[in-house]
Amino acid sequence: MSKAPNTKGDRRLPFIEKLLDGAEVEWKALGDYTDYEQPTKYRVKSKFYNDDFKTPVLTAGKTFILGYTNEEDGIYKASEAPVIIFDDFTTANKWVDFDFKVKSSAMKIITSKDESKALLKYIYYWLNTVPSGLVEGDHKRQWISNYCNKEFPIPCPNDPERSLQIQQEIVRILDTFTELTAELTAELTARRKQYAYYRERLLSFETTNDTKGTNVVWKALGEVITLQRGKRLVKSQLDDTGEYAVFQNSMTPLGYYSESNVKAGTTFVICAGAAGEIGYSDVDFWAADDVYYLITPENINSKYVYYFLWTQQHKILGQVRRASIPRLAKSALARLVLPIPPLEEQARIVSILDKFDTLTTSISEGLPREIELREKQYEYYRDLLLSFPNTDHERHERHERHEN
Repeated sequence: MSKAPNTKGDRRLPFIEKLLDGAEVEWKALGDYTDYEQPTKYRVKSKFYNDDFKTPVLTAGKTFILGYTNEEDGIYKASEAPVIIFDDFTTANKWVDFDFKVKSSAMKIITSKDESKALLKYIYYWLNTVPSGLVEGDHKRQWISNYCNKEFPIPCPNDPERSLQIQQEIVRILDTFTELTAELTAELTARRKQYAYYRERLLSFETTNDTKGTNVVWKALGEVITLQRGKRLVKSQLDDTGEYAVFQNSMTPLGYYSESNVKAGTTFVICAGAAGEIGYSDVDFWAADDVYYLITPENINSKYVYYFLWTQQHKILGQVRRASIPRLAKSALARLVLPIPPLEEQARIVSILDKFDTLTTSISEGLPREIELREKQYEYYRDLLLSFPNTDHERHERHERHEN
């Protein structure tokens, strides 16, 4: 049993002290306050998913919702009683308050033994402050072998009513942050759909009846644009202190180099490895030999071509040869038919799509940046609210009592 000390050196403690208002905190084994269920009877049978179907199919990992099924049997009714789904091998976990089925039985469905003593949502928030402690090659079922024995803090367990009030307040504060993040994430999803819609509409000249389509010239991309292959560098030539990013077989720079071979404001396409990925750089860079960069004439805006290629990505990816190393032929890009409106119209389209791009992808100005800040804020307050004192000495004493 422990009581929050008045430690001036830790700014978190006065906050916790105020919340506890003298209440003692005991550390209890998760297994004493939670139950688990194997989700075998909730496993999906069909492999056919469709977004028009009603019931989500879940995994506890990053993907979370694998798809939607129309199966009506074996649905877990989490809308009536929310649960934690816990991946037994990765320890990834999610809070679920909607009906679902699962893909695999390699997880546990965690519930509270008694919500009047320990709120499951409180346990969920605390669970995500705990390092997984996974050991490489350890294939044990983590909940039974490890997590159910972990100790978590329960404020004044001998006074359930007050304990519940403290837990509820912690959950209320953290719910506020997660709801803000969820709203921003939903906003980002909507804006991405809007972005894709306007990109398709602005660049689908053949479907428009307004005057902007009257001066459009259609040319094979290879007729009007030079597709230049980059120049090979070996890793020993790279230098982390180099000024210019080196792109090789993905949109993640391979490293940095002291020279550049492509000017700023250029569109490029990966032709091996992550073949078919499309990029645009606002700064000079080095294109290696698995990159085609596009040299455009004065009447074609390179950023306009970048946005156009995004509308053609399904065609581009369809031309990738799937081998041990996927490859995209230069001729596949050269054959694409490019609509060329007047330069002023190209600039207008680029201006509109740039605004959407900033909003939906920028990590310094857009919604992704706002979501990142909210997540950090949530994590800060989560750790603040759940950092109850638990010294090594106290843990040793509890172990001794347990052994005796």
